[in-house]
Amino acid sequence: MSQTAESAAQETIAAVRGALADVLERELPDLGPDANLFDDYGLDSTGVLDLLMRLEEVFDVEFDTEELEMSHFATVRTLADYVAAAQ
Repeated sequence: MSQTAESAAQETIAAVRGALADVLERELPDLGPDANLFDDYGLDSTGVLDLLMRLEEVFDVEFDTEELEMSHFATVRTLADYVAAAQ
C-alpha cells in the first residue's frame, strides 16, 4: 500500500474511532483496528444507526442500506474499509 493510501486508511480508521466514541458517549483509548465493536464495546442496533448517521456526516456520503451488512460493523477495520469503499 502506498504512503498516501496508508495515510488515507489511517485517517478513516481514526474518524471511525472518533464517531464510535461519540455514539457510545465515552473515551475509547484502547480501541484498536481489530476490536470487535459488538462484543468488546457493546455496540447495538441503535448504536449502528447512530454510527451510520455520524459517519455520513463526517465523510459527506450516503450509505446504501440495501448493501449494508452486519459484517461491515464487525471491527473498526471492517467498518473503515466499508466507509472507504463508499467514498
